[in-house]
Amino acid sequence: MINMIQNAKDQVARLVEQAYNSAVSNGQLTAAETPIRGNVEVPKDKANGDYTSNFALAGAKALKMRPRDLAQLLADNLSLEGSYFSKVEIAGPGFLNFTASDKWYGDVLSAVESEGAAYGTSDSGKGQKVMVEFVSANPTGPMHMGNARGGVLGDTLANVLTCAGFDTWKEFYVNDAGNQIAKFANSIYARCMQRTVGEENYSFPEEGYHGDDIKELAEGFLAQAGTFPGETSQADWETAMAQYGLQHNIPKMQADLKKYGIEYDQWFLESGLHDSGYVAETVGLLTEKGWTYEKDGALWLNTTALLKEKFLREGKTQAQVDKLDLKDDVLRRANGFYTYFAADIAYHRNKFEERGFDKVINVWGADHHGHVARLQAALDGLGLDGSGRLVIVLMQLVNLLQDGKPVRMSKRTGKAIALHDLLDEISVDAARYYFNSRVPNSPLDFDLGLAVREDSENPVYYVQYAHARICSLRKAMAEENVSVSAMADVDVSLLGDEAARDLIRQLSQYPEELRLAARDYDPSCINRYLVNLAARFHKFYHDDRIKGEAENVLRARLKLADSVRVVLENGLEILGVTAPEHM
Repeated sequence: MINMIQNAKDQVARLVEQAYNSAVSNGQLTAAETPIRGNVEVPKDKANGDYTSNFALAGAKALKMRPRDLAQLLADNLSLEGSYFSKVEIAGPGFLNFTASDKWYGDVLSAVESEGAAYGTSDSGKGQKVMVEFVSANPTGPMHMGNARGGVLGDTLANVLTCAGFDTWKEFYVNDAGNQIAKFANSIYARCMQRTVGEENYSFPEEGYHGDDIKELAEGFLAQAGTFPGETSQADWETAMAQYGLQHNIPKMQADLKKYGIEYDQWFLESGLHDSGYVAETVGLLTEKGWTYEKDGALWLNTTALLKEKFLREGKTQAQVDKLDLKDDVLRRANGFYTYFAADIAYHRNKFEERGFDKVINVWGADHHGHVARLQAALDGLGLDGSGRLVIVLMQLVNLLQDGKPVRMSKRTGKAIALHDLLDEISVDAARYYFNSRVPNSPLDFDLGLAVREDSENPVYYVQYAHARICSLRKAMAEENVSVSAMADVDVSLLGDEAARDLIRQLSQYPEELRLAARDYDPSCINRYLVNLAARFHKFYHDDRIKGEAENVLRARLKLADSVRVVLENGLEILGVTAPEHM
């Protein structure tokens, strides 16, 4: 819960406000008619201090002074005694630049010590119930690389949100109804027929699923089916085949994802929405609210009207809206069957209305971009504020490489690489790290050759090695009867060189990175943070010897190294990557 960067910013703001009030009270200033709102930032260039305030620039006009003159007056009235800062300087047009003192650096290490595994967490999401739905691949075949990326992204994002205090729920939506299941069953039936009467005597449907997995399902079904086709109708056979295929595929998906370090709170079946009448009920509610109409025997959602209302509410002009190519959507076909869109609306109504989630986050492939606003608008039409409560994280495709060259086939199977093939070739740690290493909406190049390298070019190895190096250091020191000291016994002034200070500043950044990851629904910043932390540790370890130093110096440097170990372990746990003690 301790964020030393935010604590420092808050203190700068208070110090400057106190200096302003002091100048007013002693007659050096006349108070402004309205409150002055300055900002406190961390400068990119360390030459500008550790924290900078623009209070003087923000208040100069109201106080009828030149910014630098106001800044000087504020500096003259500043009292830094007992604060996190050793000095303040005036820079540029009137910025107040603060330099952090030993107290701040010491409190960073004290925060890591006191919070341990909880360091970096917050309660910003306390009291909010959030669902993360991810992967949700059709249960008609093996999971592909897009599912592999979505799985890591969703799982890691859920971990980030939990660290931010949200009550987080992970869910897989099983599309076990509709056209794809009918096609799935028909494909199994066709392979069964070919197996029974010969491929030359029964043609496989062109639009069917052609993968070898369908052949395997057909063989398995025939082995336990008895007489086939016999007297039973094709429709009855396909019903049984769909059930058999799903009973085989879903547990396989669960096992693959578990091996990948992903387990869900619930696997939610689409068929349950249909069987319970919930889809029909949801469509009925949309009709009651005036958002549907009938045409050509089908029931349509007036998506155009819903989207127009949504876009105008969000700030688009009428002229901008009029230029959009908006279209309505079928909810119930002329044959009486409900569409996937109708089921999707019902599913999300269930999330909000029945299960009480405050926010729902879906991880989708970028090809679903056109569906985002339509679903949000439909939920708006139900009065559920889909535009405000439904967040869609869109992710781009994965380009699989081997030493820089494109790869599409598994060396083991000769088939398109599925998730289970990938995990046969590289470690779960490497897969999870790499699939979370880029911003979701950017394409990802995943080099299999790089992922197995044991050197600094491989970022997951680089980060894990830093952790293992510190663990080895602790063990070596323990053998010399030296243990990690409590902060009360550490002289922080002995960590005054730039390598040590830079490393502590990086430690202080961790809670902020977690906050931004939760705010932006982008856990990839944790990857980048850990690489930067490892790099700064390796530099510190090179520049600042630990073993063989004077006791007080050794004590301080070992404490800093161990603080890095704690934060590396915390970050790797969020990524679902192990923190090895030996490498």
